[in-house]
Amino acid sequence: MVFSSITFLYIFLPITLLVYYLAPIKGKNWVLFVSGLIFYAWGEPIYVFIMALSTLIDYTAGRLMDCWDDDDKKRKILLICSVAMNLGLLAIFKYSSFFIENLNALFNAGIPNPRLPLPIGISFYTFQSMSYTIDLYQRKIQVQKNFVNFGAYVTMFPQIVAGPIVRYADVAGELKDRAITVGETADGIGLFTRGLAKKLLLANNIGLLWTQVKEMPIDTIPAVTAWLGILAFTFQIYFDFSGYSDMACGIGKMLGFHFPQNFNLPYTAKSITDFWRRWHITLSTWFKEYLYIPLGGNRHGTGKTIRNLLVVWALTGFWHGASWNFIVWGLYFGALLILEKFVYGKLLDKFPAIVRQLYTFLLVVFGWVLFEMNTLTDVGEYLKAMFGGAGFADSRTLYLLSSYFIVFLICIFASSSWGRKLYGWFAKRWPKWTQAALPVSVILLMVVCTAFLVNATYNPFLYFRF
Repeated sequence: MVFSSITFLYIFLPITLLVYYLAPIKGKNWVLFVSGLIFYAWGEPIYVFIMALSTLIDYTAGRLMDCWDDDDKKRKILLICSVAMNLGLLAIFKYSSFFIENLNALFNAGIPNPRLPLPIGISFYTFQSMSYTIDLYQRKIQVQKNFVNFGAYVTMFPQIVAGPIVRYADVAGELKDRAITVGETADGIGLFTRGLAKKLLLANNIGLLWTQVKEMPIDTIPAVTAWLGILAFTFQIYFDFSGYSDMACGIGKMLGFHFPQNFNLPYTAKSITDFWRRWHITLSTWFKEYLYIPLGGNRHGTGKTIRNLLVVWALTGFWHGASWNFIVWGLYFGALLILEKFVYGKLLDKFPAIVRQLYTFLLVVFGWVLFEMNTLTDVGEYLKAMFGGAGFADSRTLYLLSSYFIVFLICIFASSSWGRKLYGWFAKRWPKWTQAALPVSVILLMVVCTAFLVNATYNPFLYFRF
């Protein structure tokens, strides 16, 4: 779809920003609301009505909750209706085929499968919109009476299709009153450019290696090639998804909003617990606040804590996609978190940091095999290849290694804390030169990204499919 092309964003963004900056204060939310609908409708001309329906459902539920503020029974019914309708939309468009296929396989039911196309971003904007009614029911926020303001929140184009998942409480104040300064706009441009570079220069280039490996018959892939392939995907998905999040947060700053951080150098984590505090932070926070804690969290003994963790992580996997491999992927991380919490977490803390980082990184890489393969059979075959099922290496292995060695080194550096440390070192010794070099580096990076984009083929962000 043209919608998911960065080229379209290159055209759409400056026009929208110009209209937004010229609009009066009271008109800026109108610009956000309308531009969000246009941005989404460009690639989803029919499914934009699904997003509009979700927005209308939660806005109406919120207004009625406010009207019946002293009637807890009615407020609970409204909350249930809001959650059920949002989850119902997800069930119909994202999970109906999965359930039908499994029912047909188990009972030979012969139920027709509609195979509905998945609306882009539905997993993100339904969770985002639901957070409003849940928080309102719990009296954590005030009702939003202005439909345009609420619509601007749900349809805000920077993060509408791939996050970060912004809860209403995160931006309630800024929806009402926000400052747009030169400094914040400059920071936003810098953050947007870094995110763009992550996607175009790193994710796309290392992703070419994974594409080549994926096209090989699994039973012919030697061990080193299999490791190169899944390591390439490991970096591709990080730079692709964190790149989008940086771009979204950067545009948010240009608009006067401060979206929550979604990534914090996850491949430097020293445990799986630490990894999930750094990867897709807004999703982890959402499940913690709206599922894990309401289930009881860790407040009712070890048995129920384990149950709650398994439920949350099974659903976290299922949120990513309607497939058994995603559910197993979620349970895989749930099991690792349980083991760290109750079995060997204290022992792990006694090892040197580099050992803990290697432990975490390797387990995450195995997790990406579960995540990326189409079926559990493919998962087993690929794991077999990683451990020498088709030999150790061949001529293709040497070719791929020599071709992508430099790209791997750059990806390792860019996903580590070394870049921050290096910048801090320069900033401490030559603060004026470092400050002066920042805008120049942003301009150069934008020029390079634009040059890459001119010759690029259609290549959407990976998380658009979730």
